[in-house]
Amino acid sequence: MPFSPPAGAARCAVVDLGSNSVRLVVFEGSHRNPVPIFNEKAVLRLGRGLQATGLLNEEAVAQTLTVMNRYAAIARAMGADPFEVLATAAVRDARNGPDFVAGLRARLPGAAIRVLSGEQEAELSAAGMLCGIPDADGVLADIGGGSLEVVRLRAGQRGLARTLPLGVLRLSERAGGDAARARAIAETELAGVPWLAEGAGRDLYAVGGAWRALARIHIAQTGYPLNMVHHYTISRDEARDLTSVIAGASRRALERMPGVPRRRVEDLPFAAVALRRVLRATGARRVVFSANGLREGWYMERMTAEMRARDPLLSAGQELAERLGRDPTLPPALLAWTDPLFVDEPAAHRRLREAACWMSDIGSHDHPEYRAEQAYLRILRQPGIGLDHLARAFLALTLALRYEAEPDAPFLSTARMLLGPEDTRRATILGVALRLAYTLSAGTPDLLAGTRLAVDHALTLHLAEGGGVFAGESVTRRLDRLAVALGLDAATKLAA
Repeated sequence: MPFSPPAGAARCAVVDLGSNSVRLVVFEGSHRNPVPIFNEKAVLRLGRGLQATGLLNEEAVAQTLTVMNRYAAIARAMGADPFEVLATAAVRDARNGPDFVAGLRARLPGAAIRVLSGEQEAELSAAGMLCGIPDADGVLADIGGGSLEVVRLRAGQRGLARTLPLGVLRLSERAGGDAARARAIAETELAGVPWLAEGAGRDLYAVGGAWRALARIHIAQTGYPLNMVHHYTISRDEARDLTSVIAGASRRALERMPGVPRRRVEDLPFAAVALRRVLRATGARRVVFSANGLREGWYMERMTAEMRARDPLLSAGQELAERLGRDPTLPPALLAWTDPLFVDEPAAHRRLREAACWMSDIGSHDHPEYRAEQAYLRILRQPGIGLDHLARAFLALTLALRYEAEPDAPFLSTARMLLGPEDTRRATILGVALRLAYTLSAGTPDLLAGTRLAVDHALTLHLAEGGGVFAGESVTRRLDRLAVALGLDAATKLAA
């Protein structure tokens, strides 16, 4: 009997049926940030040979039908409804694409199967990327096996879009496996999209497994402290250097490189050529890699307009508070309580502080000896898409200090490597302040309401008489720590 998800945890499943790979993702719940609970990929190369024959690869067709039977069975067993298949470039371009879809429908009665146009594919890719980076500005480029979708983005709004026959499989076949010819082909195709030049000085958002593989190589080569592709960002010069090395490397040299996924080796030179040509055509200042695209766009398609409009970072914090905190009404009070410590705070900094307040009780059910490290790792490594790497590091350090981690604890090294001195100082002040707030309030808004902070020539803690809070040793010690972080003296006043 298929599993029936509990109320509020409804599941849906989507298959991305691409030219190079076939992937099933099962999402749970209806959150602003998609929560994938199952993810499986098969590299079948359905589009191999399409350029020469105009047909889907015969061997891959048989394998795909077998894999699709499995994916449908998984979706049923997990209680995922709806279950939808999104077919992209190979299926829409192949002469036998309609016959393949007919066979798929016969095998999977009841499953929704959509053959996406290039415009629809671009739209879903943009929606998925914007799910995690809602204010993206520049050009989105999503590379698959058969096609490359490019989309102009202006402050989070989708603009012009084009589909080009520059997927890694198709580019390789068009160029006869020659990287130099591939460069010329890519340049010619991209020259037909004049608006790409509007990306000059902005960001290039790189989506697709072949480009994520390039990011993993760069992470491994540079010793970057966070092994996470989503939101990984490199400068234009770094991207040029990376693509130059990969495009010119032999297969043997690629296989020996750290971080190279073996299943991507033959695709990497053409992925590098395509990225370098797109970088040149756009004039982008840096490349931001995204793990989100078509599948997350499909998920967001199912959300209400109100849900889609929410801030992904704050939503991530609120979802953690609801799941792991003790009182979800406390975080707004903490935000107001810490206001005096951050006068004239930029909006971006306030947003991070608000997220920290929402996340500030996530260790309440952990073992007290490990709360600091658990909270730190939970934030630093959680799969939530609303966090870029600097936000992860800032929030993780803040939460570790909220749970009184030693400032020089070895496990804090990743956050300290990613943050500059000013960000580290802000995280320290906020973390120590939150620790004081929880000491005073026992995690309740009623007790916190009987206290307030004031910053003038000193840091003063005001306590309401008879409010259930007094300046005991633990309060005094934590107030002193906060004062030291601010570079001030500490004082306590009792208010009638």
